[in-house]
Amino acid sequence: MKPIIAVENIASSLVTTLWTPIFVAIFIAIVTYALWPRNKAAFDEAASMPLREE
Repeated sequence: MKPIIAVENIASSLVTTLWTPIFVAIFIAIVTYALWPRNKAAFDEAASMPLREE
């Protein structure tokens, strides 16, 4: 039973130390892209699409 517990601890520490910073960086990149002033016109146009009558 001890080897199974050791493998779970290694996997848990790997996920915590490797994937958490990667996902935080991806989240920050998405928020930065969404709030960048240059993209405002494109997002405003996309927001008004459901209101158009064609």
